[in-house]
This record gives sequence, C-alpha cells and structure tokens, in this order.
Amino acid sequence: MTFMQKQRVLVSVVGFSDVERHALNTVFRLSQSRDLSYAPYVPLTAPGVAVPKGVSEVALVDGESAEAVLSHAKEMPSGQRLIWIGRDAPEHAWRVMDRPIDWAAVLHDLDAVYAAKQADSGLLDLDVTAPAPLDPAFGEDVIGVRRALVVGADEQERTYLRTRLALAGVAQVDEVTTTEAAIAIIARNDYICGVFNLDDPQLDVWLLMRLFAEHNPKALTLATSELASPLAGWWSRRRVRRNAQRAGISALLARPIQPPEISVWLNLL
Repeated sequence: MTFMQKQRVLVSVVGFSDVERHALNTVFRLSQSRDLSYAPYVPLTAPGVAVPKGVSEVALVDGESAEAVLSHAKEMPSGQRLIWIGRDAPEHAWRVMDRPIDWAAVLHDLDAVYAAKQADSGLLDLDVTAPAPLDPAFGEDVIGVRRALVVGADEQERTYLRTRLALAGVAQVDEVTTTEAAIAIIARNDYICGVFNLDDPQLDVWLLMRLFAEHNPKALTLATSELASPLAGWWSRRRVRRNAQRAGISALLARPIQPPEISVWLNLL
C-alpha cells in the first residue's frame, strides 16, 4: 500500500453545547498534524475565517438541537454521511451515538467516512459499513486496548485530555474524582498513561501517583499544578518539583494545561 497523501474531510456541525463545540474544535485543530485531517464546513471559531470550499462529506448532528429537525426532513447531499448524536435518529443516519460523547469513537467514525469514500470509489477493497466498536463490552477482557487514567481534572481539562488522547490512539480514558474510586480502578486495569491534578484538595493525589507508577512502571505519568507555572512563587515551584522528582513521575506540567507542552509528552504514546 502506498503512503497516503494528506487528505481533509469537511464536517458540517449542527447543535451541541459550548463544551462539546470546544472539544470538536480541539479535534479539528489537533488533526491538522495527521495525514487525514478534519475541518468544519461552517467555521466554529471567530469571524473572518474562510469557509472551506466544496461540499461537506459528513454532517455531525446533535439530535437534541432544534436544527436537528431539518436533518430528518431534508434529503442528504450525494455522498454525504450523517453521524447522529442522541435519540430519534432518522433512518438515513450512517452512525448513531449516545451521550456522553465518546470522542475516540467520533474520531473513529470520521476516519471511517474517508475509508468508506475510498471504498465507494473502488480505491480500497474494504467493508467499512459496520466497523467494530472501539471500546470493549462491560466485563470483557480485551487484550491490546490502550487505556489512560485522568485524576482530578476539571471539566474543560477532561474534555481536552479525552480529545487529545483519542488522537494519540488511546481508545479508553477513565476519569475519577475520588481517592477510593482511583485506588480501585488502578488495581483493576493496566494503563499506558496517567494524568494527575495535584491541585485537587479532595484527592490524595501523591498517594495515587505512587500507586499508579508501581502498578504501571512503563506508563507515561504526568502531573499538573498551578504551582509549576512561572506565575507561582519560586519556593512553591521548587518544592512541588522536588516532590514530583521523588515520586518518579515522567513530567510536571503547569496548569492551566498548555497544549504545546502536554502535546510533547502525549506524542510519545
């Protein structure tokens, strides 16, 4: 098979909350470094951004939005595929997903749109009409699932990390907000990456990082803290960095999370 030239899939986006749109923007932005990237057909960002030329190949529709009614009534343009989020999907929907949105699955389906287009054109001899789900069924032990743990991050950080990890090929991201839940899930699963918010006062994060590192010695272990920021006092920065070094983690990063900084590490996965 020859190396795939850079390709772009245009996506029409209908509905979704501000947090979900932020996640979509993150998917679009981070995908630009891939051979297969995505762009909004109608820009989701600031005015002045040029509308992409051509016809969108995907319609990503929030089934709970008022505009979703139009997706039931109107005929889809030739070659366009509909990914529907929520209930009451129309019969012509190509994919249907429930909330909360699994961003790894969304990325999987967007990739499948390109593969289906190639198959339809005769360039690939593949059946992508019903790809296997990314995540294992509950209680099913599947070997090879790339898994990450996020401990104590706020909602916006979790949204960004889920999206960024999905682009790194991590199919399962577990999120915990209590020490007891974290201890149980660390003992139960194997991980390739863990991200810990040291600033969460409700968690014993240092204990959890040690347990995580002991159970997953080859995993990428990242800690985040406002005390690692250049805006923090020098003594606070020195103390948290010294403690982080003693904990044997991979890296201590500043909060709020800086995409270029954390991308350097997640690109290693």
